[in-house]
Amino acid sequence: MKLFLKDQRPLFSFYILQLLTVSGVYWLDGYRNIAMVLYAALLSGCLLAVYLVFRYMSNRSFYRCLEQGEGLDAFKEVSPQTPLSEYLHRLLKKQYRHYVSELNRQQHKINHHLQFITQWVHQMKTPVSVIHLMVQDSDDSRSTAIGDEVDRLRKGLDLVLYTARLDSFSHDFVVEKLDLESLVRAAVSAQKRLFIRSKVFPQLEFTSKEPLFIATDEKWLTFVLTQILTNAVKYTANEPGTIAIRGYRKEDEAFLEIRDEGVGIPDSDLPRVFDAYFTGENGRNFRESTGMGLYLVKQICGQLGHRVELESAVGQGTLVRLIFRSEYSNLTKE
Repeated sequence: MKLFLKDQRPLFSFYILQLLTVSGVYWLDGYRNIAMVLYAALLSGCLLAVYLVFRYMSNRSFYRCLEQGEGLDAFKEVSPQTPLSEYLHRLLKKQYRHYVSELNRQQHKINHHLQFITQWVHQMKTPVSVIHLMVQDSDDSRSTAIGDEVDRLRKGLDLVLYTARLDSFSHDFVVEKLDLESLVRAAVSAQKRLFIRSKVFPQLEFTSKEPLFIATDEKWLTFVLTQILTNAVKYTANEPGTIAIRGYRKEDEAFLEIRDEGVGIPDSDLPRVFDAYFTGENGRNFRESTGMGLYLVKQICGQLGHRVELESAVGQGTLVRLIFRSEYSNLTKE
């Protein structure tokens, strides 16, 4: 209704101007019966009201859609009653078909690109695995350096692969009842070369007497743990360093805390650490920063139904806390 009234403002103005003009002409001609003038104005006003009601009822659905801003698809249900609304309806339907066609075309391009990226990553993993097998039994410094670079390359490929799969997360995960401590120990063991090379040593502590069973996807959560551990090692300031990993239950929730002795994160960067491609002040000092690690951690935990928290202070290290919902930790009794 508000939009209709705004649209009819020129008509109201023209009607009042015309009424004053006609009344003025009769007044100058000597006809000065005020009651008759008011009666004529009342009749013309009633006719104008009938016309406006007809116009509003004829185009009510269009005004409602325009006022609510529901999008182009809302106009498909509109039934035009006037020539103007009919032509507008045709135009909007044409634009909507073009919009859907272009949207489908762009989605097809994105899917094709993601499929290409996924296939490329899988193809690259084969030569990386072969190189790793070739150098894993050699103890000379050159083979060790090649092995370290292979580990970096493998993690980079995993980062690309999991980023590409994030949008289709629901098609690529399986929820299982898993022991949190076993998952953490497996993730730490997989990164032993990184720990040894960086002279950083993990310390595991699980205070719960019973195993901390959680419902999660092993592959995705392992990737999350790998990202957190890699960041913890990367930003550790002193050698030798320590990463404290602590698992425990508090009330009905399971917690996993990973604390490092790194450089810490400035307070100005903390609100944005989970943003994509944000590297902050540390990203200018550590060239390997991509700004995608913590972003993927946040997104994957959200998809799995877990929560992630981060606490940090410059020079005092960083604490990353994973929190598993109460119904997940209750699975220990099953």
